[in-house]
Amino acid sequence: QVQFVESGGGLVQPGGSLRLSCAASGFTFINYAMAWYRQTPGKERELVASISRAGRLTDYKDSVKGRFTVSRDNSKNTVYLQMNSLKPEDTAVYYCKVPQFAHWGQGTQVTVSS
Repeated sequence: QVQFVESGGGLVQPGGSLRLSCAASGFTFINYAMAWYRQTPGKERELVASISRAGRLTDYKDSVKGRFTVSRDNSKNTVYLQMNSLKPEDTAVYYCKVPQFAHWGQGTQVTVSS
């Protein structure tokens, strides 16, 4: 079945960096665009970044432009989110998924704090 396994989260100081990974399975990965979302308690999940099937097109939430970079390796069925210059407001649980699919993974917690 469809599965998304996110990893790479953790505690980092403001200004620091993290690289999130998402291993996907259960579908033909190269046929679908992928996206990263995040959620904080009491708020709805929000779209952070997306990447096209071949990885040529990317899009970002305004607040992360210039700091986050989404990429994918279709040979590994994996999508990445490089996060630099992290801010406390980036603290959230981060998820990856195919936008058209209903299924969500378990997410990975990112905490930005001194």
